[in-house]
Amino acid sequence: MSKLDGQTVVVLGGSAGMGLETARLARAEGADVVITGRNADRLRQAAAEVDALSTAAFDATDPVQLRGFFDGCPGPIDHVFVTAGGPYYGLLGDLDLEDAARHIGLELTLPLHVARAAIGKVRGSLTFIGGTGAKRPGPGLIVTSAMTNAQPSLIAGLAIEIAPIRVNLVAAGFVDTPLSARLLGDDLDARRQQLRDSLPIGRVVGPEDIAALVVHLMTNTALTGATYDIDGGEQLV
Repeated sequence: MSKLDGQTVVVLGGSAGMGLETARLARAEGADVVITGRNADRLRQAAAEVDALSTAAFDATDPVQLRGFFDGCPGPIDHVFVTAGGPYYGLLGDLDLEDAARHIGLELTLPLHVARAAIGKVRGSLTFIGGTGAKRPGPGLIVTSAMTNAQPSLIAGLAIEIAPIRVNLVAAGFVDTPLSARLLGDDLDARRQQLRDSLPIGRVVGPEDIAALVVHLMTNTALTGATYDIDGGEQLV
């Protein structure tokens, strides 16, 4: 039997990158996969690629839409992977403080909304995505560093509050995804080479690496309340 036979996996943000690769691996391990995203056209294409059970086009960062999605799910869900959200960069003097406050609120309340919606619906695990690049403060990282360091405590607290649902955080470094390509543009190849030259693993972390870890967290029932760094050793160098 495959690891996820007979189980249902929901990927919030599953139309590309880490989410899509996780949906693909979960399906290969026997799961019925539900993927969500904002772009209906991309969702349809992704669903065809991974033979998804169903899709839902909505903004997962909107609490009303998020709750509506979970309330509308016809049956129990075994595992949820959340890729929504992202870093926020800017020097203090340049920050739009109202925008920064909205982003901080979004990043730190999204897991709360997902966890609350999961009660009574999810019977296995919730896995969230975070980062390692801003653990140490630096210029332009003031907001993201604060969120990066707060997330592990938030996840640990949720693991206690909504047990026996398991809750974990995957903290990624640079991952070679379409989003990274859009953000870096012409600098992408240089960044890839710099990582190949400097990382202890000698290669760039890809979405398939993230997917392997996420599926492991879904299937290993001893793991909850913890943060798992996956950055190829970037923090060490």
